[in-house]
Amino acid sequence: MTPAPSTGPPLSPAQILRWYADMGVDIAIDDTPHDRFAESAALAAQPEPQRSSPEAEPDSERPRLAALPSRQRFSATPLPVAPGPAQDGQIAERLATSAPSLDALRAALLAYDGCALKATASRLVYADGNPRARIMLVGEAPGADEDRTGLPFSGRAGRLLDAMLAAIGLDRSSAYLAYVVPWRPPGNQVPSALIIGQCLPFITRQIELASPDILVCIGGASAQALLNTRDGILQTRGKWHDYACGTKTIQAIATLHPDYLLLQPKQKRLAWKDLREIRTALETG
Repeated sequence: MTPAPSTGPPLSPAQILRWYADMGVDIAIDDTPHDRFAESAALAAQPEPQRSSPEAEPDSERPRLAALPSRQRFSATPLPVAPGPAQDGQIAERLATSAPSLDALRAALLAYDGCALKATASRLVYADGNPRARIMLVGEAPGADEDRTGLPFSGRAGRLLDAMLAAIGLDRSSAYLAYVVPWRPPGNQVPSALIIGQCLPFITRQIELASPDILVCIGGASAQALLNTRDGILQTRGKWHDYACGTKTIQAIATLHPDYLLLQPKQKRLAWKDLREIRTALETG
């Protein structure tokens, strides 16, 4: 993290808060503040515990080892090895594929500790809308608004997405919304390839259990994760793909993320083309 500027005039509280927010520290994780410097100083001031020297102890007071054969006396139990990415992927795959329903999959995600984002996010952001809808929209990861509400696309970008759906006669009762990564990355950072790989079995299973007719990838990261492409979103959007969904193949398409459209409103014309493609597919499918 970039250190706070130490030269120049003192910063106001508002400027300090803005600096922390820019660095990604935009939420409080405890109800009360902690003075870690005072805690460290208190620990350093504590006297060192007195340790007796083995030579100072009488032989009669020293603990003696049991008379065991030398080969057994120092046999040690192996320490447990922390799971690495490979083990995490296997655990995620096992939990996801064994979930028989969407509710069971949500419970499996709550029990899964292989993703580090779980420790920093406020809550799991699993899904919203109608799981029996013909269309499923999958974004990249929750932001600050979604982390507070627990619902996908619930902030300013969510309101724009609702307007986009309404433009083709849909709303959240006729669509199902989820994320590739269901926990918010700190500071709304782009999830790493490792994080996406850890969460991919769950969203793949979620799509399979929802079994929509059409899958819409919202944004480039979602498209790359689900459509197995390395192209950017401007090259991927608007093109239909075959997506293996359990025992059937469904249509999949990528479109621009509402966050991107809020920054680049001129690109809404491209999103409108994608929406018309989706409307036509729903009407003819």
